[in-house]
Amino acid sequence: MIAAGRAAPRRSLPLRTLVLVVVAAALVGTAGGVLLHRLRASAAPAAPSLPELHGQAVWAAGVRPAPAFALRDQRGVLVSLGALRGRPVLLTFLDSQCHSACPIAGRQLASVLRRLPAATRPTLVVVSVDPKGDTRAGIERAMHAWGLAGPWRWHWLNATRTRLASVWRSYGIAVQPTSNDIKHGLTLYLIDRRGYERTAYLFPFLPAFVQGDLARLARERT
Repeated sequence: MIAAGRAAPRRSLPLRTLVLVVVAAALVGTAGGVLLHRLRASAAPAAPSLPELHGQAVWAAGVRPAPAFALRDQRGVLVSLGALRGRPVLLTFLDSQCHSACPIAGRQLASVLRRLPAATRPTLVVVSVDPKGDTRAGIERAMHAWGLAGPWRWHWLNATRTRLASVWRSYGIAVQPTSNDIKHGLTLYLIDRRGYERTAYLFPFLPAFVQGDLARLARERT
């Protein structure tokens, strides 16, 4: 799923990766296999020491630019990754109409954001996997129900399925509509203030790892 020529992460933790991949696959079904392929394709041989960041894939600073996009959010404002530089971004892919995995993921994210000092909170960006179902009312309802509509910057981006599909592919997110649900990859990307991917976590993740990684990025110089 990773575009040819993109740099590989420096380190990974095979045992923890295997455990979380199995759990994530149970949540997202066949869609999880696409994300797993993307992360495995970028994985480097294990290093003897622990990684500096804690996702299932880790990239060095300045190595892996986050794929660019520009989409409108729930208020109709055009949002691009380039315009968000200057502070870290948490990027994920959700469905406001979901009643199974997405609410769990949303509440996990809310727990992370609530525990961070205001000065170090990232911008939260959610890309829709349900272009028809993600109306403004539905998005606002889900964000409040999941605790994500807090005192931090957030954008829920939507567009036509064709435009969204380009972003899904760029980030290795498989989206598979079914008769009564949408199966999709559940992953969280941490993008640094310069616009580079630094780590990717499969849901469910350990909030303390994400908090620690965000604190580390906050200490990095621009």
